[in-house]
Amino acid sequence: MENNTEDLDRYQIIRKDARNCFVETLSDCFINNKVHLGFSQYDMARQKGERQTSRVNIYIDIPEFLHLTHEAMSGALHMRAKQLKDLNDPKPLYEHLGGTSAERLAQYGRPRPDAKSVSRIVKLIWGQKVDYLFIADSGPGEADAKGLIVPRFGKNPENHVSVGLSWRNLDELLDMTITHFRAWLTAQYVNDAAKQPSSHTTH
Repeated sequence: MENNTEDLDRYQIIRKDARNCFVETLSDCFINNKVHLGFSQYDMARQKGERQTSRVNIYIDIPEFLHLTHEAMSGALHMRAKQLKDLNDPKPLYEHLGGTSAERLAQYGRPRPDAKSVSRIVKLIWGQKVDYLFIADSGPGEADAKGLIVPRFGKNPENHVSVGLSWRNLDELLDMTITHFRAWLTAQYVNDAAKQPSSHTTH
């Protein structure tokens, strides 16, 4: 399971729960121009403090996340989902591949025992019993010539979380996150402006 000891509660924007799992968005990476999504699976039968069984952290560039949000809010995403469902086409509506290189993990002091990189994948697909499944996987990967982390776990990820969402819950997750980013960005502009010397001159 991924190391997730840092307390991120104060950065949480919105959380959507499903059976024994949830997806949350966080603002801690806005400064890096990214949205942080945390996918967690838990087992309530375990002792408190040991209930989390899987955790996958996904980091998506703001422009890419904004495009997905616009597609959902315009209805285009939901229309595309209906078309794929009618065709029984399992193609993801959205997919993002990311990860952390072995070199970067070593710099962080958290190298994998197998010395590989960490691959992280998130997919949005239409569901049978719910409107959507938001799925996150992580496991061993390798950096290609372009520096992209290619997954090397096949169909057996080390961490797997699948969160069922209604179309309304998906819209709320995306829109609330972008609303918070815009508020954060406005605050940055205001703070920067306050630090600038006054341009007014006295005649």
